[in-house]
Amino acid sequence: MTTTHTGPRTRKQWLRRGAAAAVLAAVLGGLAAPAALAAPTGAERGTAGAERAAARGTLISVVPLGGLDREQVAAELTGSGMDAGTVRHGVDAYRLTYATVDPRGRATTATGLLVLPRGGPHRLDLIADHHGTVPTRDQAPSGATGYNRLIPYLHASAGRAVAAPDYLGLGGGPGSHPYMDTRSSVTASLDMLKASRTAADRLGRPVTRDVYATGFSQGGQVAMALGRELSRGRDGFRLRALAPIAGPHDLLGAEMPGIADGSVAPATAVFYLSYFLTAQNRLHPLYEDPSEVFRAPWARTVEDLFDGNHRPEEIAAALPATPQELLTPEWAENVRDPRGALRAVLDANDGFCDWKPAVPVRLYAGSADTDVPIANARSCARALARHGVRAKLVDQGADADHTVTAIRSAPQTVRWFDALRGTN
Repeated sequence: MTTTHTGPRTRKQWLRRGAAAAVLAAVLGGLAAPAALAAPTGAERGTAGAERAAARGTLISVVPLGGLDREQVAAELTGSGMDAGTVRHGVDAYRLTYATVDPRGRATTATGLLVLPRGGPHRLDLIADHHGTVPTRDQAPSGATGYNRLIPYLHASAGRAVAAPDYLGLGGGPGSHPYMDTRSSVTASLDMLKASRTAADRLGRPVTRDVYATGFSQGGQVAMALGRELSRGRDGFRLRALAPIAGPHDLLGAEMPGIADGSVAPATAVFYLSYFLTAQNRLHPLYEDPSEVFRAPWARTVEDLFDGNHRPEEIAAALPATPQELLTPEWAENVRDPRGALRAVLDANDGFCDWKPAVPVRLYAGSADTDVPIANARSCARALARHGVRAKLVDQGADADHTVTAIRSAPQTVRWFDALRGTN
């Protein structure tokens, strides 16, 4: 089925920024794919007790979201400033609902986007693609807005199946999103791969064991962590390559210092800190009352802003301009020099480059990125080097902010995967 599209068509529209839109474009990356794909129905939202008790990765439902022919894929990519030179096929998209576990290991469900090429080999390699920070459920890859579908379309149009998890609490998943709880993002991603394998088989497009892991921003960190899990040889998958883009790989050594010294843009830092601290407090006792961390008047409203329903523009407009305005003096110092419970949380979600991949690794970053400074990628490269792994760091240049880094890097990852696979 071919759909008509009304999403952003020009790079200027995609990258436009204003006082409120800055967080949407700079923090979220603004990867807006066509918005006119069919919205998910209630069929995939089943979370009854029987479904919740299903084994991890069990496929619960498949809902078609429509598709694009080859020319439409190319038009969407070029209209967003991306290189469309690897487009070889049209694509079809599906929302999957599947069984997984929450951060405490309890049974739950999650959703994600499966994209299949129209054509290509009979058995398809899998791309595990991971999206960046989104505060709103429908901005996840399978969500109704169509955000975060562009890169999955890019990879699928090159002739591979793409599994793009929404993560917990986004898309059609129940509960709140445990933002930057990397381990639960990995379980959701691994279980999405299992569900995608089942769905692809049922759709007549079976997949191979081979998985190429990539992701942007928050998803870059998840990709590295998933790679480590896949390297253990579980669940019948075989990791073939890692290509994280602008990932916050070093929270303690790069990202938090960047927030403190201004390397991370102040408005972006406010957004990240608010989201991270309120989400992590649901999992760990960072504070008993928001007023311990956040200044008035934001202490009264900050938790409600990240309920999965507020748009980025609403959140940006409701928060102050700088971390100094947002945080109490004690917590401003805690961010500058993390200690106690905050240090423990950062430690638990850090260090996912500290292992020895047996596959090729490329790190993508931008020198002008003020969301996730390039120091994160450099730190990751050093960590891998300590294990004897030489990972090429591709710097997209002095003009490459967070969004431009994604625009330039994603097509390069496709070409690199092609070269590794021997695809012409």
